[in-house]
Amino acid sequence: MVKGVKVADDGVVTLAIALTTAGCPLRGQIQRDAKTRVESLPGVTKVLIDWSELDAEERSAAMAVARKNAAERAPQTAIPARARVLAIASGKGGVGKSSVTANLAAALASRGFQVGVIDADIWGFSIPRMLGVDGRLGASKSGERTSIVPLTRPIGTGRLDIVSMGLLVDSEDAALLWRGLMLNRAVQHFLEDVDWAPDLDYVVIDMPPGTGDVAMGLARMIPRAEMIVVTTPATGAQKVAGRAVAMARKSYLRVAGVIENMSYFETPDGERHELFGRGGGEALAAETGLELIGRVPIEPAVSAGGDDGEPVVLGDGVAAAAFHAIADRIVTEVAPPVEMEGCTARMLDLMDAALAESDN
Repeated sequence: MVKGVKVADDGVVTLAIALTTAGCPLRGQIQRDAKTRVESLPGVTKVLIDWSELDAEERSAAMAVARKNAAERAPQTAIPARARVLAIASGKGGVGKSSVTANLAAALASRGFQVGVIDADIWGFSIPRMLGVDGRLGASKSGERTSIVPLTRPIGTGRLDIVSMGLLVDSEDAALLWRGLMLNRAVQHFLEDVDWAPDLDYVVIDMPPGTGDVAMGLARMIPRAEMIVVTTPATGAQKVAGRAVAMARKSYLRVAGVIENMSYFETPDGERHELFGRGGGEALAAETGLELIGRVPIEPAVSAGGDDGEPVVLGDGVAAAAFHAIADRIVTEVAPPVEMEGCTARMLDLMDAALAESDN
């Protein structure tokens, strides 16, 4: 933003500063900070500022630098460093993002992983119902610090630890008339003030649709998150989902891949009907250079499982098989748990030990 500096013989310094917009509300603060800093230098008698405005290209570059700096100075969260953070996002509502979140979390837990689930869709919370948990979030106190205690659901040898605004309001029908700052603050509480267990392998976040305040705020607060974008085969949904990918990349988030939901309906005799078009997930993956992680078919059991609090992935059927296949790819390829990152080395150690034992 600093376009030039002129120092006169009499100690008068003129700074050329270009604002992102002529009506920038931080103009006064920038002026005070610049004058205070430069006036403290030896030999400076006066500081003048010559204001201008960045053009579109310069503004885009400046914002990119600002976002990168924000990501590098992300605040500390309570999420364990060992946990892989997966943000399930979409460009628009109605593509089944929450259903994908609930089923992937349950699929990971069914493999013995300990999974935290954050319902960051503050307005449209639905995760408690979909995962079959009811009640209120508790609290724990350690010294002067009070933390939120998530609700827990065991699944096999794994576990789901769940936080949601739906577990703080009196009823699921409650309407939250909150604006951007309050929404961001709620998500910040879920990241910083929850008593997350130290053994979490994954944290799965159900993002709100679109690229608004919560999505950008989460990118700033937890830049190590990896985004998985959900779309449907329809071209309209695919194009809008592309905006979520662009937002993530501009915020320096890794986009791990694409899931196409509602891909097709399969009859009992195996015939497939593509009710919402064809190829949206593949087209989005190709346009953005991402990988299509999997396709989930339409099945009434998915909706019924969400209503009953029993994710379809815990049963049988074509949709359950699709979710399990996606979970397998996440665990083995897309975002392996921390313990598996060194699995080759450990495997070689075990082989060496076995060979030594056989030699003895």
